[in-house]
Amino acid sequence: MKIFVKNMVCNRCISAVSAIFNEINIKVKNINLGEVETESEVSDKDLFTIENILQEAGFERIKDSAHQLIEKIKNFIIIKISELDIDENFLLSEFLSSKFHKDYSSLSKAFSQNENITLEQFFILQKIEKVKELLLYNELTLTEIAGKLGYKSVQYLSSQFRNITGFTPTEFKKLKVHSRKPLDQV
Repeated sequence: MKIFVKNMVCNRCISAVSAIFNEINIKVKNINLGEVETESEVSDKDLFTIENILQEAGFERIKDSAHQLIEKIKNFIIIKISELDIDENFLLSEFLSSKFHKDYSSLSKAFSQNENITLEQFFILQKIEKVKELLLYNELTLTEIAGKLGYKSVQYLSSQFRNITGFTPTEFKKLKVHSRKPLDQV
């Protein structure tokens, strides 16, 4: 049985959800971002328990197919950005169409209707959060960050960063309080 879970955005989330299933003695066959496959069917009583414990931990069970699709799209975007392997010719539309074997316009429409933000805006906001993270680590130059996240130039990255955060990357690094958002809240 597959159970879809909202707000799973990293390996720690996988560990946390896995621990929840272990806690209530439900054997997991496979677990990935956004979904848990159990070894056998789960009773309605156990599903209710899972939902409550997931919610207490900041997760949520996704019941309908539209929301399952949206969560999968988000997870693919988050993973792609975390790999830091986006070249400047990367097209989100081609990437998602190939992953889901669906027309990008239908994916985009479903996403916008459910999230009140376009896919492109979500992608940009996720990239900006990754830029913030990389700036704080101070291991890569802005040029390297731009290259790894598919920006055609440092100027374009800086402009987009300023439009979204109100700061240039340099100004952001100098701030005493760095306002980053958890990925599941972007």
